[in-house]
Order: sequence, then C-alpha cells, then structure tokens
Amino acid sequence: MSSETSDTLDQAMVRSSGLDTLLRDLTDRAVQEVPGAAACSITVRRGGRLLTLAGSDGLPSGLDQRQYENGSGPCVEAAETGVEQYAPDLAAESRWPAYTPYALAKGVRCALAVPLAVEGETGAAINYYGLRPGALGTDRDTARTFAARAGGAIDVALRIEHQRQSAADVRTALLSRSVIDQAIGILMARERIDARDALERLRRASQHRNVKLRDLCDQLVEKVSGPASDGRK
Repeated sequence: MSSETSDTLDQAMVRSSGLDTLLRDLTDRAVQEVPGAAACSITVRRGGRLLTLAGSDGLPSGLDQRQYENGSGPCVEAAETGVEQYAPDLAAESRWPAYTPYALAKGVRCALAVPLAVEGETGAAINYYGLRPGALGTDRDTARTFAARAGGAIDVALRIEHQRQSAADVRTALLSRSVIDQAIGILMARERIDARDALERLRRASQHRNVKLRDLCDQLVEKVSGPASDGRK
C-alpha cells in the first residue's frame, strides 16, 4: 500500500465522527486501492454472531448476510478460522454450494476474504468481491496490506468508541448518585433519620411502586424544589 493510502486512512480516523463513518470510509477506499475489487465489506463477530459492520457503496444487498444465514462462505470461513479464503471463480467453486448461486445471481464472480486481527473480537475479516473471474488474483498482496492497515484503524476506533461509552456511563452514574444523595438529604431533614434509614426507605418505596430508584429520587427532588422555584418568581 502506498504512503498516500496510509495517510488517507489516518485522515479518515481523524475526521471520522464515529466507527460507522470510519468503516464506510475504509470499505470505499478498499474498492479504489485493491485491484479488481468492485465491492468490499467488513465482518466482525459480536454478541456471538457474525455481522457486517460496513459495506462499500457498490456492495450487493444481502451478499454477506446470506453467508451468515448459511453458516458458510468466504467471509464466514476467514472470520472463524483466521485463514484467508480466495475463490477465483465462484462458478467453478465447490466449497460453499448453498452460497455460490446467490453470489453469482448478484453478479459476483470472485471473492477474497482476509482475516482481520481486531483486539477484543473473536473473529473478523475484510471481504473483497470482483465481477470477473480472477479479478482479485492479480495483486492479493495489496489486499492483504490494506487488511492489515484497516485492522489497525478499526482497533483504534473501537478503543475510542469504548472510551466514549465508558465516559458516558460514568457521567450517568454520577448524575444518578447526585440525585439520590439529594433525595436522601431531603428525607433526613424531613423525617429526622440518618442516611442509612433514608436510603432504605427510598429503596422500599422504589420496589413497592415498581419505579427505578433514580427516577423515584428525581420525582422527590423535583417535588421539593418546585415550590421553592415558584416562590422566587
């Protein structure tokens, strides 16, 4: 892969607003950079099942999904075994009899699936599709190099996504803790009880009313602060 391509992938990382945008950029660029590739997709195992995270603009609908449903096909084999799968001519292919007629009906004649080493995922692959027999066999090294580069970019994007989600979870937890503490303080002042008893009363009320503790505390705080807010008008 040229240094220009590497720079472009780095730029995609920077300008990407999320994992979806990044992956779409990568698959579209794969079609531009890999000789013979008319379409590209990225397969990853999540929640115990394979799914397509992104596909290029020219990816025929259902091309990957049919493989997942059948449990066989080049991208399934590459993701599950970690071994590259190449079919120079699907019309003469015997490995995936339940899948090849569908691919051929979509106009796909050859396929190359390269495993991706993605941290934290048990199976992943980048899938290249060609419209002519042997179209992907002229420069498979470029396809492999692109796959390695894409795997590194996906790793970074997944870590960023995870960090963002973790930060959001922390903020949510802090907000919940804050409103619960406020509700405890209100009960302590109103009922002249300690913090432990106040929390236990709130928990019992939450269970009795079948309302989340945070929502119950929110209601209590709003009920108490509402009149004070009105009085200031």
